[in-house]
Amino acid sequence: MVEARSDRHSVEKSTIRKITWRVVPFLTLCYIFAILDRNNVGLAALQMNKDIGLSKSVFGFGSSLFFIAYFLFEVPSNVLLQKVGARRWLARIMISWGLVAAGMAFVNGPVSYGVVRFILGAAEAGFFPGVILYLTYWLPSAWRARIIAWFMVAIPLAGFIGSQLSGWLLSLDGLLGLRGWHWLFIAEGLPVFVFGLICLVLLTDRPEDANWLSPEEKTWLIARIKQEREAERPMSAVSLGQLARNGYVWGLMLACAAALAAGSVLGVWQPQLIKAHGFSDMQTGLINSIPYGIASVLMIVWGWSSDKLNERRWHTAIPLLMIAAGFSAAGTTSSLTVIIALLSVVLIGAYSFKAPFWALSLEVLPPRVAAVGLAAINAVGTLVGGLMVNVYGEILERTGSTNLAMLPTAAMGLAGGLVILAMAANRRRLVASGKGA
Repeated sequence: MVEARSDRHSVEKSTIRKITWRVVPFLTLCYIFAILDRNNVGLAALQMNKDIGLSKSVFGFGSSLFFIAYFLFEVPSNVLLQKVGARRWLARIMISWGLVAAGMAFVNGPVSYGVVRFILGAAEAGFFPGVILYLTYWLPSAWRARIIAWFMVAIPLAGFIGSQLSGWLLSLDGLLGLRGWHWLFIAEGLPVFVFGLICLVLLTDRPEDANWLSPEEKTWLIARIKQEREAERPMSAVSLGQLARNGYVWGLMLACAAALAAGSVLGVWQPQLIKAHGFSDMQTGLINSIPYGIASVLMIVWGWSSDKLNERRWHTAIPLLMIAAGFSAAGTTSSLTVIIALLSVVLIGAYSFKAPFWALSLEVLPPRVAAVGLAAINAVGTLVGGLMVNVYGEILERTGSTNLAMLPTAAMGLAGGLVILAMAANRRRLVASGKGA
């Protein structure tokens, strides 16, 4: 019996190792480029806005159109992935978004800028949830959290790598008659097109089709996934009315939107804030990467701390309060060193928030609304977070004050942190009284 258990453990380890090395590095690389192509407009704006006549408010509005399209097409994209198959649909997403991202080099005014940003959001929609769904086809539940956590590190890592790469591409200004921002969009968009073609060869839809697994590994994986699915109890349908009446859902939406707003606002506007101190485009890219590098490391440390201590409330609320404090103070100083330090605090909060937040959400939401609630929280959070990019631009255009432009996102962070603490305290009281969540 001991020998049989050892054999099963050996098969499990070899199977998971093969799956991990075959798909996770590739999909993580693709996700890095997804975040890169979403946010590189912030560095491109250092040259592009003047070239094609974009005011701050128009630039902010056009940038937010990406998130509106992403919100509208995210769910339909995931439905089609299940019908068409992950391999072909993820390839379609990458091929189309790569071509559209490169096509940003050809925008020539406010209208074309807004249109292409909207199309880019529609093209990329569904990639992240599609990958998460795809991984559930291959990874037993005991392995999913750690793999997905490493996959999500791509978000701050993209900011760290992308800022330096984009700064260097901007320095190619004039090469072959193209502006630096042209090179930025072309060089960061076309590789994704190639990734889409590789996806058709590298990925496999289901374990049943995986000729790169041994017969023993394939048998174990199929049986394990089937066993877990049969053990899952089907969720009853949840009406929109039930969802709308659940206070936890609204509180979690606010918290999620606050963190996503912080990341989105800095992704689009931070390069211009740094550039205003008199740096070259390449120097701006290098400096812009510093907060993302710090956030990449501390995001993992904070998630580990939350799991180690089995504590969610303060590990979720503190990052939101860091966002509020960082944004509130960053606009009141002219010292670049202090500004970078404060923006690092904001980004650390925005990314460290993620792991404990989703763990807390699963604990706080009543089972009858959990499945639909999580989807709604992510979709609405993405939309509101993206719209805050436009709010920042409008305020900056009308007042010329970065301090005032940062205050709405700071207020969202403060409100989100306080709501999380209040929700968690209320849940503790309900549990203590025997009423549950």
